[in-house]
Amino acid sequence: MTAQPLDVNVVSELVAEAAAAPSLHNAQPWRFRFLRDSAVLRVYADLERALPRTDPDRRGLHLGCGAALLNLRVAGAAKGLAPVVRLLPAPDDAELLAEVDLRGSASPDETLARLYPAISRRHSSRFPFRDEHIPAAVVERLCDAAQAEGAQLAFPGDWHVRSILELVQDAEGRQALDPGIRGETAQWTRTEPSDTVEAPDGIPAEAFGPRQHGTTAPVRDFAVGRPMPGRGWASFEKNPNIALLGTAHDGPADWLLAGQALERVLLQATMEGLVGSMTSQPLEWPELRWVVRDPISAMAHVQMVLRLGYGPEGPASPRRPVADLLDIA
Repeated sequence: MTAQPLDVNVVSELVAEAAAAPSLHNAQPWRFRFLRDSAVLRVYADLERALPRTDPDRRGLHLGCGAALLNLRVAGAAKGLAPVVRLLPAPDDAELLAEVDLRGSASPDETLARLYPAISRRHSSRFPFRDEHIPAAVVERLCDAAQAEGAQLAFPGDWHVRSILELVQDAEGRQALDPGIRGETAQWTRTEPSDTVEAPDGIPAEAFGPRQHGTTAPVRDFAVGRPMPGRGWASFEKNPNIALLGTAHDGPADWLLAGQALERVLLQATMEGLVGSMTSQPLEWPELRWVVRDPISAMAHVQMVLRLGYGPEGPASPRRPVADLLDIA
């Protein structure tokens, strides 16, 4: 916390950490504007990076921008700052998602600051995990991470996990028959190795993971039937650790809260030695989304399905340069 003007290099570093967040198809649908005089960093939705067929209500876009916002808060706390966030500060501007006062008067949040090392280590892993349960103490800390952001994390029982796997298969079958969705997926995914195709966004081929023998884990197959020479097959864990992240309400502000909770859970998981991947396919179909909810929990609206466990870390996906994201006013 300081009364002096913030160094632009510090702001650039904060934006770089924010941009390490996960987003649907790694589209990175965010942009930032720093107001020097007030030390306010504005977070905008980049609608040119929206996925209108896969994410027509932009729920996934808000989740990704919320995750970026959490990274920003974590990085700020690690630098001794106490950012103060206002969500949706201008109701007449749908693209302005948040304003972050980087010169907040409170003390830095040490709990958030401790998550900082996980920002660079967190990657989605679409590889087989070990058939190993997550200890109860770790589960409790993950649930606490979601609750700290106003969301809920629940680990459904075996029967409901099986139901979720069936819903994922159903959703993937629907997407395979939708040329618009297939086209969006192809636009944001690369079936060629990243050393042959340079791109600052999207999912690189090496991050797809192997094809599954059977369907025992909810992992999105980004190939969507496209040929990928050299991509192998593998058996995934038979009893995946599945968690549902949800909120009490279901509007844009709730999606931003859910995105922050999602990233806080993922960073906490990384600190615990876990890896994970996210599955949103059944949540992208309204008639399937309500079925994903665990009927014995108090969760009203499921915002994301997480697969967590112990296994290989996923490769890093590309990120856009800060110069393309940040405008200094």
